[in-house]
Parts: sequence; C-alpha cells; structure tokens
Amino acid sequence: MAKEAKNIEMINQIPNKTKGKVLSFGELLLRICPDMDGQWLKENKLPFYIGGAELNVATALALWNVPSTYLSAVPDNSITKDIIEFLNKQRIDTSSMVYHGERLGLYYLPKGKDLKNAGVIYDRAHSAYAELSVGQINWDVVFEGVSWFHFSAICPAISQNIADVCLEALKVAGAKGIEISLDLNFRSKLWKFGKDPIEVLPELAKYCTLIMGNVWAANKMLGTSLHDDLTALENYEKQTLIDQSADTSKKIIEKFPSCTRVANTFRFDHGRGIKYYTTLYANDELFVSPEYVSEEILDKVGSGDCFMAGLIYGFYNDKPMQEILDFATAAAYDKLYIASDATTSTVTEIEKRMIHHDK
Repeated sequence: MAKEAKNIEMINQIPNKTKGKVLSFGELLLRICPDMDGQWLKENKLPFYIGGAELNVATALALWNVPSTYLSAVPDNSITKDIIEFLNKQRIDTSSMVYHGERLGLYYLPKGKDLKNAGVIYDRAHSAYAELSVGQINWDVVFEGVSWFHFSAICPAISQNIADVCLEALKVAGAKGIEISLDLNFRSKLWKFGKDPIEVLPELAKYCTLIMGNVWAANKMLGTSLHDDLTALENYEKQTLIDQSADTSKKIIEKFPSCTRVANTFRFDHGRGIKYYTTLYANDELFVSPEYVSEEILDKVGSGDCFMAGLIYGFYNDKPMQEILDFATAAAYDKLYIASDATTSTVTEIEKRMIHHDK
C-alpha cells in the first residue's frame, strides 16, 4: 500500500506546462420545486432548476471566466438538447457529453427544504448517468486540454459501476498530472447499492489533490477521527471546530499523500438563517475565513458547490491562500440568496459582498 501511495503521489506532482480547462464530472439533474401547501396543483405551476453538484461548479467557473467543461450522460431527446444548448450559451463546453439511455435524473425538493433534510425525493434510478459503465468513456480523449478534474462523493453513491467509472477516470487523470478535487457531499438516500461510503471513497481519495467537505463527512467517508464526543451537529464552540478541522485536514493529508489541501465548511442554522465559516489547510498552515451570519436566507441548494468552485477559481488563478478561502466563502454565502441551483453572481459582485462584510 505504501509503495502504491507513493506512486500516486509522484504522478500527481507532474507539473502542467499550461493551464487547461476544468472538467467537472457528475449527473445532470432537474430539480423540481413544489411549494409546501399544494398550491402548485391548483395553479399548474411547478418551478424547476437545472442542477447537479458538479454542474453547479462548472456553471460558476464559466461565469468567472475559467475555461469550464462538463461531462455527464443524458438521453438524446429534445429536452436534453434544449438543456445542452442552454449550457453552451453559458460558455460551458459540453463536447464530451455522452448521449445514451432513456431518462434524465430528477429530484424533488419542496421550497425551503435543505438537501440534508427528509424533504428531498430522488428519482434517479436507471438514469442515463447511472447506467454509465467502465470502458464507455475514452478518458484519454476527454482529458485532452484539461488541467483540473472535479467530481463529488455523490457520483460513487449512485452505484458500484459509477464508482468504478470514477476510479477509471482518476487513474487516467492522475497519470496525466491533472489536479483532482473531491467534494465529500454525503447523501444518505443515495447509498443504496450495498456499500457504505467508507468502503468506496478512500480508494478514490488516493488520487485527489484537493479535498473539501466537513469534519463529519470526512469521519464517515474517509475514516478520520472526531474529538471526544464530537459526533453530531451541535452548537460546539467555534474554536473547538476549528481545531477539529486542523486535525481532520492533517489526517487526510497523512492518509492520502496526493492531497496537499483540505477545506472544511461549517454551516449551522441560526433561526431562519445561518451561521457560516470555513477553513483551508495547506502548506502546514490553517486558514480561517470570516464568519457570516444571516437572519434569513433564500435557498441552501448549491452553496457548497459554489464554495468548491471558489476554491478551484482561486487555485486556478494562483491567488494567495487566505484570499482563495475568503472569496470561496463569500461566494458560498452569496449563493444562499440566489434561487437557482448554481450561482449567478460575478466575481465583481462577490468581491463587493466581501468588502461590505468587512465593513
């Protein structure tokens, strides 16, 4: 194992001669948003948004002038053609998209509900993405001109074959010296194929150079330890959680030598709003973001994806560590006031929020 880990570490240290595109890989979804009182039935109105964690990242990066490409699998029909055309107009390269299968993945989330709550209903079984298989995608071709590959823990949660496809992609990306980021999104309702995350994610994390999540997700998915009885989302002291994030980050880097940077988010309910802050561990130093407090928000969906996109944006543009973290945090907080799955705020608008918060 030690020799294998060392080999992975070496291939991920191969320098990129030029910066290429950022490729995001995951399932393209439609989010259906009925209201809570059944009014949508009376009015024949059912709002929807184009989403998917990885697409949210790709959308933000394209908006922020990072060359962004997106790979998913969708059926070849008029609905998906409209969606792909919409993504192309947002400057997202979809040329690697796989067209096969019969259906697009859906999920239902009543307005005001969070993905982690019981309100979410998934309708993703037998989707085009779920039916991808190893050998179907020519990753050597897909990775041409790509210098960063992003995926999330939602991908391998869908099925063993998607977990295998992810591993297939990571081996090729790692051999090419491509930066690899992993978002440790945990969706308990998706892990239904007989394995727990801890049986799948460590094998994938070995190839990743940037891992983002929170200390509880890392414990559940990568096997890092939690301090004392820090085993549930409680109102712990902020410094306690910051210390935990440092220890979790160090352990991840120790367990997965390819990884050199670890980010953690802390988002807690605050009445109808939230308290939100983040950390980034890199170069043996822990960076801590400003804390944002809101009395009321609009939509929690996609905030973590926006944070991930902010990290990629900062590293892609060689920003200083604290600046990377502060921008990503402000972008994630700003997303809480946007109804769509992906952010619609420009870099300038997010930077204005940062300035306003500092005052």
